[in-house]
Parts: sequence; structure tokens; C-alpha cells
Amino acid sequence: MSTESRDLIVVCGAGGFIGGHLVADLLRQGHRRIRAVDIKPFDEWYQLVPQAENLQLNLQEKDSCATVVRGASVVYNLAADMGGMGFIENNRALCMLSVLINTHLLMAARDAGVQRFFFASSACVYAADKQVSEQAAALKESDAYPALPEDGYGWEKLFSERMCRHFREDFGVETRVARFHNVYGPFGTWTGGREKAPAAFCRKVIEAKLSGRHEIEIWGTGNQTRSFMYIDDCLKGTQMIMASDITDPLNLGSDQSVTINELVDLAEDIAGIRLKRHYDLSAPRGVNGRNSDNTQILQRLGWAPEISLRSGLEQTYRWIFDQMVTSQPAHDRKRLSIA
Repeated sequence: MSTESRDLIVVCGAGGFIGGHLVADLLRQGHRRIRAVDIKPFDEWYQLVPQAENLQLNLQEKDSCATVVRGASVVYNLAADMGGMGFIENNRALCMLSVLINTHLLMAARDAGVQRFFFASSACVYAADKQVSEQAAALKESDAYPALPEDGYGWEKLFSERMCRHFREDFGVETRVARFHNVYGPFGTWTGGREKAPAAFCRKVIEAKLSGRHEIEIWGTGNQTRSFMYIDDCLKGTQMIMASDITDPLNLGSDQSVTINELVDLAEDIAGIRLKRHYDLSAPRGVNGRNSDNTQILQRLGWAPEISLRSGLEQTYRWIFDQMVTSQPAHDRKRLSIA
């Protein structure tokens, strides 16, 4: 691996949904030295861009982290063992083991003199008692304390935020942290148990349409509220926060709150069908109400996520529909060439 200059950007978790999009976006902007890293075999990456230096390594291991940051000026840490609510509620220990990734990456970044380090946190850090009602107030950054985050996944994210803070204060590592709120879009998980609500409902609606069985299962009452951020807004906000002087964790999410029933309504509208709904009250459903308060990001960056849920969901639906009707593994059609 070349170490002769300091313009190298490292994207950890590059085989995942957000990481794959970030690598492609950075290359489109003209960055030419991108190191993309993920634990998954290359044929399981959501997007594999040949112009990047692609590495398959386990970033829970300290030596792997030292290898990937060598010669880097910028590190984006998007790597984590995670998924939708069904996954994180049933795999709390696996989610917490992601603390090894951020810890070892921060240590390696400190030792290698990395200039700037981004950590992808989550709205799951927010205190559960702020999210009891479907009409709960939008979450401000200060609502993470007193701490009562999502068990497992949320605790790991909150602890890793503190690690970023203290590595900045104690060792001078310039860290930036964004709390992602439900990112969705094409080239992401849409089946298998790790998918999030927008992709899951697109798949279920498509299955119902193709099979002629016009029924759908919804976890919980359907009255739970969420906001969903399209991937393009996530990429823009992530890079704006990375380039800023904002050192505290910052919300990065849409403030367009919808119920799960309204999300299904949108998917049905896009498909042009109506389905009979069955509600599984025993299934994982997360908190009752969660939305992003964007006051801080608007004040400090003069921007907030702006792509409407309908617009983003239409694009996501079309992509998932193509995956399902072609009956091919998604990774067979996602090798990108960036001119």
C-alpha cells in the first residue's frame, strides 16, 4: 500500500450500504486515492468500485486497523455489525462488539497521525424515556443524557461517541460525529433480516403485488413514528460535518415524521395497490416515537436533509423491484466504474 502522500481517504465499512455510496461519491468528486475496507468477501459488497483500493479485513482486530489507516489523512468509520430493529433487538452482544472497531481505529488513527476521523453514530443513542409516545418531541442532541439508549447497539454507539471526544481532547485526534436517523435508498439490504423499514416494506409490497396475495404484515401497531433520510442527504451531510469545525455529535436525519402505517401507505401508492394489513404485536418494534430535531444542523451548517420521503422511496422501490424481478443476487450488478 502506498504511503508516500497524505491525500489518502479511508472508508471503513465500504462494503455496506452507506459506505459503498460514500466511496462512489468521493470518486465522482475527483478524489483518486480511496482505500475501501470491509470484513465481507468482495462478492457480498453492496457496491464494489474498482478505482478504489479494496481490502477485505476484520476491523475488530487491532493489526488490521493499523494497516488500513497507514498513510491516511482522513478516515470515515461506518463499519458496524448492525441491521434493522429485528436484528439489533436479537443480537445485542454482536452489536456491542463493534466497540472494538472504533476503539482500534481511533488508536491506529492517533498513532498514524490521521488528520480527521469521522464516526457514524445513531439515533439509537437517545434516551428511551424521551421516545415513549408516538407524538414524542423531536430529539435534540442534548436528549442523549441522562443516558438510557437502545440496549446493545445504542450503548455501543454512545460509548464510541465518548471515545471520539476523549481521543480528541487527550490525543488531538480531530473527530467528528453524526447521529444518523434511519438512512435508506438503493444498493442496501432489502431482505434477510437486517433490512430497515423502508426497504422491508418496499419488498413486502412488491411480493404482494407479484404474488397476487394482497396482504402485508406490520410489526407493532403501525402507529409508531419515525423519520427516514435518503442516502443522498446522508452523503452530503456526512461530508459537510466532516469538513466543519463542529466537534459535538450532531443529528443527521430528516425531520419529516411519519407513522409506520403512513410509510406503508406510500409504498402502496407507488405500487398502485392496497393491501390487507396484519399487525404482529409480538414482533420487535423499537421505541414508539422518534424524529430528528434539526435546529442545530440548520444553525451551524445552514442546511438540513431535504429530500422528501416520497421521492426517496420511489427510487428505492424501483431498485428493489429490479432486484426481485431479475432473480439475481444484487452483488452481480453493482460493480461501478467511476469515470
